[in-house]
Amino acid sequence: MLQFYQIPCRGPARAPWLLCIAGLLGPAVAQAEDAALAEVTVVGATPLPGLGLSRAQVAAPVVSRNAAALQHSQRATLGEFLERELGSVHINDMQGNALQADVNYRGYTASPLLGTPQGLSVYLDGMRMNQPFGDVVSWDALPRSALATLTLMPGSNPLFGLNTLGGALALTTKDGLSHPGTSIETGYGSDQRRRLGFEHGGSAANGLNWFVTGNWMKENGWREHSPSETRQLFAKLGWSGERTDLAAALGWADNTLTGNGLQDARLLARDYRSVYTQPDETDNRSAWLNLTGKHQLNDRVQLAGNAYARRLSSSTLNGDINEDSLDQQVYLLRTSTADRNALSKAGYSNLPSQNETAANTPFPYWRCLAQTALADEPAEKCNGLLNRTRTRQTQYGFSGQFTLQDTGNQFTAGLGYDASRVRFSQTSQFGYLNPDRSVTPVNFFADGTEIDDSGVPVDSRVNLSGRTRTWSLFATDTLTLAEHWHLTLSARWNQTRLSVRDHITPGGGAGSMDGDHRFSRLNPAAGLSYAPSANLTAWLGYNQGSRAPSVVELGCADPSNPCRLPNAMASDPALRQVVTHTWEAGVRGKFTPNLRWQLGGFRADSRDDILFVASRQSGSGYFKNVDRTRRQGVELGLSGEHGAFNWGLDYTYLDATYQSAETLTAAANSSQDASGNIRVQPGDRLPLTPRHLVKLRADYRFSPQWQAGVAMRAVAGSLARGNENGQHQSDGVYNLGPGRSAGYAVWDLTGEYRPTTQLTVFGQVNNVFDRRYATAAQLGATGFTSDGNFVARPFAAVGGKYPLMHATFYAPGAPRSFWLGVRYEFDKVAQKD
Repeated sequence: MLQFYQIPCRGPARAPWLLCIAGLLGPAVAQAEDAALAEVTVVGATPLPGLGLSRAQVAAPVVSRNAAALQHSQRATLGEFLERELGSVHINDMQGNALQADVNYRGYTASPLLGTPQGLSVYLDGMRMNQPFGDVVSWDALPRSALATLTLMPGSNPLFGLNTLGGALALTTKDGLSHPGTSIETGYGSDQRRRLGFEHGGSAANGLNWFVTGNWMKENGWREHSPSETRQLFAKLGWSGERTDLAAALGWADNTLTGNGLQDARLLARDYRSVYTQPDETDNRSAWLNLTGKHQLNDRVQLAGNAYARRLSSSTLNGDINEDSLDQQVYLLRTSTADRNALSKAGYSNLPSQNETAANTPFPYWRCLAQTALADEPAEKCNGLLNRTRTRQTQYGFSGQFTLQDTGNQFTAGLGYDASRVRFSQTSQFGYLNPDRSVTPVNFFADGTEIDDSGVPVDSRVNLSGRTRTWSLFATDTLTLAEHWHLTLSARWNQTRLSVRDHITPGGGAGSMDGDHRFSRLNPAAGLSYAPSANLTAWLGYNQGSRAPSVVELGCADPSNPCRLPNAMASDPALRQVVTHTWEAGVRGKFTPNLRWQLGGFRADSRDDILFVASRQSGSGYFKNVDRTRRQGVELGLSGEHGAFNWGLDYTYLDATYQSAETLTAAANSSQDASGNIRVQPGDRLPLTPRHLVKLRADYRFSPQWQAGVAMRAVAGSLARGNENGQHQSDGVYNLGPGRSAGYAVWDLTGEYRPTTQLTVFGQVNNVFDRRYATAAQLGATGFTSDGNFVARPFAAVGGKYPLMHATFYAPGAPRSFWLGVRYEFDKVAQKD
């Protein structure tokens, strides 16, 4: 039976004591420092790497990790590493695939899914990784084995450009100087996960250096019908002189991913590995070239820049329930003369001799075939849909900056240009559901040839192209005001032009998505730090960031023309750009040389936040500007080393709320009014944002050859999407499920054995106690009974309309899994006895 675990602190079923202690600490959030980090950390004050600032000069709780930490964690994906190792980060596994997870930080998201409002920016060696069509981030395209450092910059730092509302993730890659040598790695684990990877780096006396790495991974997936395969390559060629560094990096990925998404809670209880419908396949291909350079003109002036080009293609195939059929008569009747004659004429035989009903026909299809043959109403009588999309994107741009370093002052200024071209197409083909939840298509498309009951053409085709161009100017100055005081002032001006051309309904009239949009803004930032000693630093900062609406948001913002994201768009009113104001304050230090602590707080207020809300049309929704939202909290971190033992504890309190009254449509919320709306009040919580997060990690080295570690992450429950007012209630008939996900705590184990310096054997056990939990929830109409059979018109008509059955859908977390791997490093000297 499916169980979702709350976090009680009393009684026999109380939660892990660390979680309860964290709750007693009050509203706090954590980002503990890695033991291996030096007191002076290279921090990318802009997306381009290479600016050196001491931690005392940084007015923000910056978190950095290096390649050794990534390797030691044994995490297969970057998203998993961020979730388990960094405070204030949690994951919503909406797709049920670790390579397609929504990564959330302080209530802001970087997601690979169209339709998810994005609030985090991601850079790789200064190259923007947020894609132009929806600002999404394809985590599967990032080569984890190529990463040298990872730096998470909190807040709406304007220096990182558009989309930096909650934070920026700056990644740098390895080269032959920093990571020489050759290694191969292979492993095998649960659900037939197989992995093979290699690295090679080196350099020559003339300054040339090179690095190349590749990865292949294939698995069946822990859920039904969920295979995935990834292939990644990365290569870098560089040259380093006395004052100049140049590099050219190439990246390539060809990945086939299956993410079968959310599942009805009743069906999860029946079979935890089940899927709602299938297939849900995504093919991602990307290739990119990034040229970087740095030149030291003299002891005071440094020039740096990069130029990049990136090509991405993505194709999706999604089998879904046609929710427009749920209130229809989809069962073949013995008296349906027209339907039966059409089937016979089309060559079908063995027709049912009695009336079909939900009781005797769990998966009906005869009426779908008949209506297709008649070309009459397949859009209402076929209970399945196959949605296909195809996206082609080209990104290119450059940035350059100069840095002036003087006694007590570091000034940087620069400019950037980012441009893109996008082509997107989508079609929907009707079909019928099979017992294995797949969809068999029929020869009928949602292409406007059928008119629904309201007289509106049934047409979900999209064929559009888009172009974006963004110019940026930025500057930042860090001044030493006194011996222990540092002040940083920054600003960035962005201007974005976005044009969309509709190739189905061109001209910009009614029903056309043609449009030209322009957004510009100057965003400032200021930070003050005080470091009276090496063991104590305090900071206070303010920053402001903005995000222009993306093509997908501009194309899906009309309540009267809702979309089935990520598949459909319609002409709509324009959206306003989001502006976020963030305040930071905190203090960090050391109790002893081996015991570090950090305490800080933040408040981020967003104006015109862009959120996706459900519409009255089942299964659809639209983007809208929400006047005001707020994400605030406190962060607490502790870490230490005691001989062979090291540990860390992070705690986050996150209060994410609406700050303005809003009227939202919510077709599956039990508290909706007669018009299908709910009323959100200031103070109501944002969905999918847990109030508490706790991370615990501990490692012990038993000998020079043996070490083991344990990690725990505990996440409080959160509201389901569609329950923005928090008032949804289950009645056990029309509305099923609580409208929220419960809290959970998951434990992982890792181990490593090095019989020689060259050979390492490592393993891990994830979700040691095999907990069943949900990382997210959503309200929606369901087309299945608790036995797993399809049902249409589950209730008698009320006022001439057939009410639907609604359920709480969950994103289930992965069950217990095992992983064992071997790594061999050729260039290391063999360990002597």
